[in-house]
Amino acid sequence: MDLSTILISIASMGGLGMIFSAGLSIANKKLHVEEDPRIAQVTDALPGANCGGCGLPGCAKFAECVVSGEMSPSGCPVCSEEAIFEISNILGIQAEKSERMIARIFCQGGEAETAKKGVYKGIESCLAATFAGGGDKLCSYGCIGFADCVESCPFDAMYMNDNGLPVVIDEKCTGCGNCVEACPRDLIELHPESHRLFVLCKNHDSPKESRKICTRACVGCGICARLAGESNMVMDNNLAVINYNVYGTDPDFPVEKCPTDGLVVLGVGKKKTELAESA
Repeated sequence: MDLSTILISIASMGGLGMIFSAGLSIANKKLHVEEDPRIAQVTDALPGANCGGCGLPGCAKFAECVVSGEMSPSGCPVCSEEAIFEISNILGIQAEKSERMIARIFCQGGEAETAKKGVYKGIESCLAATFAGGGDKLCSYGCIGFADCVESCPFDAMYMNDNGLPVVIDEKCTGCGNCVEACPRDLIELHPESHRLFVLCKNHDSPKESRKICTRACVGCGICARLAGESNMVMDNNLAVINYNVYGTDPDFPVEKCPTDGLVVLGVGKKKTELAESA
């Protein structure tokens, strides 16, 4: 290859490079979209947990949706009132108050309360155990006890007690919902702090069967439903269900009438932590 060929090749490649660079520069100027500076400000005001509790991939995406008006600042379950107020000031809108949500675990059947069907030797994961016989407890509705929910919590707001049950630390819970998604038996629900009355069981077995399986199970006796009234609480397939649209905030309900202590009041008097530890 002679020198002229090399020089022509260099000149050609250089020329093409200059043409492509010019094209990219023009395209950048024509297609460039200025980012609203408020997005960065809102992102900085958010907790930065990227927990997905708002239903979006992360805090940055949530900030974009808030600035565009697609979501309210209160749509972040992890945001404190101070953060919501700060974001509202950035956007020049009135701050909305939202009731704090807390995760509630609808099972009190730990190692001491539930009958066993054998010894589970598989992977110690609630999800894995669900596909491999459901763990070692006879109750097919109760907590499996391998802490998938605890491991999913990014705020250290849960732990496993000595009885093999997860416990929510109310003061730390942000209501992000990660534990709700992690539980393969749908035993965890997010409830407003004002909800105080709970039937902490999801068992739909017959009364005779549920009595054999767990000492804390709802046995479908219907006492609570009769006391509360049909519009406030109903029996659904052997399980008492509270109508939270109209009821559930009264802490004076006579929970002692429940023969298995499956009906409890949380948020006043005994905390959930104390209930779980004394179970």
